[in-house]
Amino acid sequence: MGIVDNKKAFHEYFVEDRYEAGLVLQGWEAKAIRAGRANIKEAYVLVRGAEVFLFGAHISPLISTSTHMIPDPVRTRKLLLHAEEIKKLIGKVERAGYTLVPINLHYKGGRIKLEVGLAKGKKLHDKRQTEKDKDWKREQQRLMKTR
Repeated sequence: MGIVDNKKAFHEYFVEDRYEAGLVLQGWEAKAIRAGRANIKEAYVLVRGAEVFLFGAHISPLISTSTHMIPDPVRTRKLLLHAEEIKKLIGKVERAGYTLVPINLHYKGGRIKLEVGLAKGKKLHDKRQTEKDKDWKREQQRLMKTR
């Protein structure tokens, strides 16, 4: 079950591979995400050392759960991946020119997970071609529907 999607990721990048990562969250963040107060549109993922972090994800605090502390809605959050996956990602990002983009937040087994995509950036003509293909598929569906 998806919580929030990053539609901008598919517009800006060719997503070639996907990884599912756990998030290190504080209690108020988990409650706010469950209430649907998360936004990953401007977020990005970076590898630092042998760890992976999520930057720029905005989780708006709930007034009722954040009374005893001062929450930071855009704090850096650590992502939990297997060591082999991290090594593979480091190799691709540093040597092959890939980037890591957050694709969506979802639930799995009662836990909140982040799907991270290994992606290459699109050029302007690629974006135009993707838009043309999407319009053509929509037109095909419309034509098939009228028959």
